[in-house]
Amino acid sequence: MAKGGFPGMGGMNMNNLMKQAQKMQKQMLEKQEELAEKTLEMTSGGGAVKVVITGKKEIKELKLNPDVVDPDDVEMLEDLIISAVNEAIRQVEEMYNNEMGRMTGGMGMGF
Repeated sequence: MAKGGFPGMGGMNMNNLMKQAQKMQKQMLEKQEELAEKTLEMTSGGGAVKVVITGKKEIKELKLNPDVVDPDDVEMLEDLIISAVNEAIRQVEEMYNNEMGRMTGGMGMGF
C-alpha cells in the first residue's frame, strides 16, 4: 500500500479528491446560509392562520383571521396554529433535504 494513500492511487488523485471534498463542503455551507435567509409561508384552515418561517426555523410572522377567533372554541384555533407551524417546519426541512440532495448528487453523505 502506498504511504498515505490507497493501492494503485497516486498522491495526486488523493489530493484532487480532498480538494473536491473541501470544495463541496464550502458549497454546502454557502447553500445552508442561503437557505437560512429564505422565508416560507404556510396557512391552515383555508387561510385562517398564516405562518411565515425562516430557513432557520424561526417564526417571523403569525396572522390570524379575526373570524377564526372564537372565545368558545379556543381549541380549534390552537389546532389551526399547531397545524400551520408544523407544516412550516416540515417545508423548511424538505427544502434543506432537496437542496442538499442536489448538491451531493444522492451520494448519501449524511448532510
